[in-house]
Amino acid sequence: MLRVSGRAAIMHIKLNLSFLTLICLFKDTAPCLMISEVNCDNPKLDTKEFVELYYNGTNPTSLDGYTLVFYNGNGDVAYRVIDLTGHHTDQRGFFLVGSAELKPRPAISLPPNSVQNGPDAIALYGPNWAPVPEGGHVSGVGLVDAIVYTSRKSSEGADGLASVLTPGSVPYLEDESALEGDESIQRCWESGNFWTFSTGAPTPGWVNQCLPPTPAHIWISEVDISGSEQKGVVELSVGKANGSFTLVLYDVTTDLISLSVEFSAKETGFYTVPVNTAALTVPQTAALALYKGSASDFPKDGPLSHEQPIDAFVYGDSSHMPGNNLTETLIPGRKAFMLAESFLTAGVHASRCGVAEWTRDPELFVSRPRSPGKANDCVWFQSCPLYLMTTFEGSGHIKPPIHSQVDFLLNEINTDSPGGAEDEEFIELWHPSGSRMSLDFIWLVMINGLNGEVYYGLELNGYYTDDDGYFLIGSSKVAPDITISSNTIQNGPDAIALYRSRGSQSEEHMDSMLSGLLDAVVYRGRGSDKSTFNPELMEALSPGQLPLLEDISALATDESLSRCSNSKRNLSAFMVAAPTPRKPNACPPQAPGALIISEWSGFSRNNRSQDCFFVELSGPPSTPLNRLILVFFGEDDQVWSVPIRGSTGADGMYLISNDSRADQGLPVLGHVAAVLLCFEPSGSGVYGSKCHHLDWLIFSEDPTILKTVQHNTTRFVFTPFSALSLSRCASEGPELWISSPSTPRLRNHCPDPAFSSAVDLCLKPDDQYWHRDTHNCAQDGLAVLLEQLCNCGISGLHVKDVNVSCEAAHLFAHGSVLAVSDQQRELITEALNNNTLQCSSAHERQVHGAGSSVALQVGLVMVALLLFALGAALFIYFYKKRRPADYLSMQLSEQAETPLGL
Repeated sequence: MLRVSGRAAIMHIKLNLSFLTLICLFKDTAPCLMISEVNCDNPKLDTKEFVELYYNGTNPTSLDGYTLVFYNGNGDVAYRVIDLTGHHTDQRGFFLVGSAELKPRPAISLPPNSVQNGPDAIALYGPNWAPVPEGGHVSGVGLVDAIVYTSRKSSEGADGLASVLTPGSVPYLEDESALEGDESIQRCWESGNFWTFSTGAPTPGWVNQCLPPTPAHIWISEVDISGSEQKGVVELSVGKANGSFTLVLYDVTTDLISLSVEFSAKETGFYTVPVNTAALTVPQTAALALYKGSASDFPKDGPLSHEQPIDAFVYGDSSHMPGNNLTETLIPGRKAFMLAESFLTAGVHASRCGVAEWTRDPELFVSRPRSPGKANDCVWFQSCPLYLMTTFEGSGHIKPPIHSQVDFLLNEINTDSPGGAEDEEFIELWHPSGSRMSLDFIWLVMINGLNGEVYYGLELNGYYTDDDGYFLIGSSKVAPDITISSNTIQNGPDAIALYRSRGSQSEEHMDSMLSGLLDAVVYRGRGSDKSTFNPELMEALSPGQLPLLEDISALATDESLSRCSNSKRNLSAFMVAAPTPRKPNACPPQAPGALIISEWSGFSRNNRSQDCFFVELSGPPSTPLNRLILVFFGEDDQVWSVPIRGSTGADGMYLISNDSRADQGLPVLGHVAAVLLCFEPSGSGVYGSKCHHLDWLIFSEDPTILKTVQHNTTRFVFTPFSALSLSRCASEGPELWISSPSTPRLRNHCPDPAFSSAVDLCLKPDDQYWHRDTHNCAQDGLAVLLEQLCNCGISGLHVKDVNVSCEAAHLFAHGSVLAVSDQQRELITEALNNNTLQCSSAHERQVHGAGSSVALQVGLVMVALLLFALGAALFIYFYKKRRPADYLSMQLSEQAETPLGL
C-alpha cells in the first residue's frame, strides 16, 4: 500500500559545524553571493535588525559593484539603496548590514527601525545592475538574489514584488509569534539546487540553524556501503510508523531483486538494516527501496516492483549509471546520487541533510561522516540557490503577478493512448497565472475508483512549472518534467486529485480527501458507469456530477480529457479533444469575444464567377484558428470542408477569399445553401459528427440542411442595392444580418443614426401598401413594407428605432429609419415622401377628435382638483376666524417654562 511522506514536527538540533570542513566542501561548488538571513522585526524597539549576506568561495571577497535595495510592497518602490562598493566579506564569508546595537557589529550600520516589516522585499544586485534610485520602481535587471516577505499584521500582499524578484514563489510569511523572544528569516538548503526560507533564532554572522524535519512515517537517513568488503548498513529514521517493512536492494543491470531485508518498526527512532552488495553485477551502481510489507513479497531475483516505495536511494558513478526504467519507477523526476570517488576504494557514504520533507530524492543526500544512532552530521551550505543569477533579460520584463486567489488545476489528462504499450500517457498541470510557478507543497494522487485506494502519488516539492505555467507528468515519449513508467495511469473507473498540503494525503481515510484539495477529475472508460465507482470517492471528489468518459472512439487517432474553462472541480469544464501537452488545449473559442462569421459574399449573378466570393471572420486579435473548419453545404448533399489555419490579425479579422488581401484561399464551390463555422477537436480538417457548431448562415429551406445545422433558417432580402454581401450587424436577437455593400477587411456597413430619416405613417387595412392579412403590426412588418416601396435592402435592423402600433384598425409608425449610407437614406426618404402614405383628412379628424376627447377628459379632472383645493383653503380660513387664539393661555404657558428665582 502506498505511503506518501509529509511534514512532521521539527527537531530542535543545534548544528556544531566545522568551518574547515565547510570550506573544503565548497571546493567543488561554484561560488555565489546570497542573502542568507534577514531580521526585520525585533521585540519592542527594532534595534537589532539586520541583513546577512554570505559568499561560499574564497574569503574575504570584494563586494565592489554590488548593491542592496530595500523595496516597499506598497507601490513596489525602493525605500533604501545601499552601495556595497569598498566593502568585503569576513574570513568566514559573512557580511552584515544592520542596527548599530547589533552584535557582532555590522559592517554598515543603520538607524533603528530601518528595515520594514512587510509586505516588502530585499534584493541584491550585481555589477550589471541598472541603478534604481530611492523611490524608483522594482527592477529585475542585474538581480543576483532576493527575498520577498510579508507579515501577519499586514492586510496587503507582496505579489507585485514577487512577480519581478522571485517569480514562481510566494512571499515568505514572517511569523513574529513563532518563537519566544526574537526570530529571523533564514535560508536553508532543501535538495540539489533548491533552497527555502524558514523561521529560526537569529544567527547574525554565523551559520543558520536549519532544523531537519522528522519523518511523519519512515525514510532512509544514512547509507554506508563499503566498496571492498561489499558490506554495509542503511540507517532508517522512523516517525509514527509501525509494523513490518522491507528494504530491497536492486541490481540495476537487470532490474531484479538482489536482496531483501525485513525489519519491524515499533517506536520512534533510528533503525539499522545490514546490506550485502556481493551479488550485484556492477557494485558501483545500485538502488535501495523501502516498502511496507514482508520480505516474502520481494523474493530474490524477483522483478522490479511497480508498487510505489516509501523511500528510495539510487546511486552510481560517472561510468555506471542506473537505467531509465528503474529511476522512473523508484525516483521519478529525480537524479541519482553521484559517487565522488571510486566505489571500490571509498564505498558509499551518504547522509540525508536537505531540510526538504519529501522522499525518494537522492539529491537530499551529501557525502558526510557517519553518525550512527543520532542526528546526521550535516553542513548548512551545499549549493547555490537555483534562481540566483548574475544577468537578467535586458528589458527587465515584468512577468504576470502571482494571484493568491488562484491555484494549480488539472489541465489535461490522457489515460489511454493507442497501442498496448500506452507510452503517451500524461497528466498536465497548469497555473492560471500563465507564468513560472513553484510546486512546493503540491501533491498529485491517482486513486482507484473501485475501492477508493491511492495507487500512485507524487510529491512535487522543489519543482517549477515552465514559463507558461505548464507542468507535465507522463511517459518518456511525451518528454515530461517527471517521467513515470508506461501504463501507470489507469484507464478507469478511477480518479486523479491535486492537493496543496504540508502533510501527506492518506489513502486510508476518505474524509481527509477534501483537506487541501485543489482540483479533481473522476473518469471512466467504456463499459463502466457511475455505479462502478466507490460512492464515498464520488461524493468526496465530484459530488452531484457524472464521471467523465474518455471515449477512445471519439477521434481517429488519440484523444485526451482537456480543460476548456477554469472552473475547478467542475467536470463539465472538460471535453474530449486531441492531446496538446505543454500547449493550449484544443478547445473551441468561448464567449465572450468568440469567433464569428462577420461577412459573407457568395451570391454570383451568373452563378459561374466566384471572383467576389469571400468569408470574413471576426474575433479577438491574434485568436488561434487551429482546428476550425468552414463548411459549405450545396445542392445534392454536396459538402466542402475548408480547414482554417493561422490566427486573426491585429484588427481581429481573417479573410478567406481568392483575393490578394486574403489570409487564405477558397476552393471552387458550387451553389452554396449554407455556411457553417465549426470546431473539429481531432484536427483532421474534415467535417463530421464531432464538429462543434460555432456560427452559421443558411440560405435554404431544405429540411436536410436545416436538420444538419440544427437551426432555423433566417430570412434574407437580396436586392441589386446589396452588392451581393451579407454583413453581421448585431450580436443577438432575431435579426443579425443585413444586405449591404461588400466591405472585406473593413468595418461592416450597418444601419447608422448618422444616416436616418424621420417616419410618421398612419395606414389603414384597405391601403394599397398595408393589409392585415399580409403584414403584421410590428417592426419586421414595417421593414417588409418599406422594402417593397424602396427596394433598397431594408431589414428589421433598419427600423429598430421606430415605434409601431395599431389602433382603431390603423397602423401607426413614428421614429427614425436608419440607413447604411447617403445613397440608401435618399431611397428611404423618397419612399417615405410618397403622398399616398399620408393619412386621409377624415382619418386625421378622427385622430384629432379622439385626441380632443382625451384632452377634454384630462381638463375636467384638472378643474375638479383645483376646485377641491380652493374649497379646502376656504374652510381652513373661516375655521380660524371663528376660533381666535387664546393668548392668555399662551402667556401662562410661556411663564411656566421660565425657571423661578428664589
